[in-house]
Amino acid sequence: MTRISALTIASGRAAHLANLVRGLQAQTRRPDELVIAVMQEDDYADLPPTDFPIRQLHVSGTELPLAAARNMAADAATGDSLIFIDVDCIPDPGFVQDYLDRMAGQRGLFMGEVLYLPGGAARDGLDFDRFAALAVRHSDRAAPPKTDLAACPDYRCFWSLNFAMHRRCWQDSPRFDTRFTGYGGEDTDFGKTLQERGVPIWWIRGGRVYHQYHPHCMPPVHHLHSVVRNAEIFAQKWGHRTMEHWLYAFQLMGLISNGPEGIRILRAPDERDFALCRQQAHMPYANTRRVLDRLHGISPEQTGAARDQEVRHAQGALLHPAVP
Repeated sequence: MTRISALTIASGRAAHLANLVRGLQAQTRRPDELVIAVMQEDDYADLPPTDFPIRQLHVSGTELPLAAARNMAADAATGDSLIFIDVDCIPDPGFVQDYLDRMAGQRGLFMGEVLYLPGGAARDGLDFDRFAALAVRHSDRAAPPKTDLAACPDYRCFWSLNFAMHRRCWQDSPRFDTRFTGYGGEDTDFGKTLQERGVPIWWIRGGRVYHQYHPHCMPPVHHLHSVVRNAEIFAQKWGHRTMEHWLYAFQLMGLISNGPEGIRILRAPDERDFALCRQQAHMPYANTRRVLDRLHGISPEQTGAARDQEVRHAQGALLHPAVP
């Protein structure tokens, strides 16, 4: 019988983690273990009871060591299939079984569905019918495929909050590049590396998680320095930057400039910047495009194909240093 390892990485968010554990216990096919890569000093205490063991491993680092944490959790896992789920997500009861069914006989990286919950949705416990009625899909994420499995031709779509790989595929992979520290870029780099090596990336129908609400900024001005640094590391490796939509927003906000020698940070974000980018209480998720349109004075009614092309063109200028 196939052994399943569920993997998460965590710093803070103890209440979110408890709901993740409850969601795994509610699976129609429970995992054989949960491995938590802990990015804080202390273990998580008082986790909900489960029928499967939970192991907590400590990852050191001065900034969020996201790449190292995912590597540690996956390398320590004992399962034949590895399912990664972010700490702020609650798996739907069919989550594990969906992955098992879709991954059978296939190789590569598999990405499940993600829906976003409003604040307080899980306050009274896990009600999956209620979650399904309340949750919304992120406007920047593709809809689930109509078939069980569909190829994802663009590595930039890889989003590390909900994905799975066979253990043997993970062992043959380059792992996440630990030069990326702090927030941003490490998952895009991993997707790019897999694509360059001919490893397929798949969307699956099912494998659903519900993302739990928490205040957030998008673009992530609270991670300005690591985003800029990691974008330049990506460029050194692949010949062009990534996260250009965030960089474009930072440029419009006057936080950075793009010159022939690279990106220069002009100032630290202030409260006005945080207020502009902060997720509002009524929003299940934050969105960079909303900020870009506000900075340009564009109303939702003015968006469309022409506006999308204009934004893509402007963002594209941040993929490389400015020409003198």
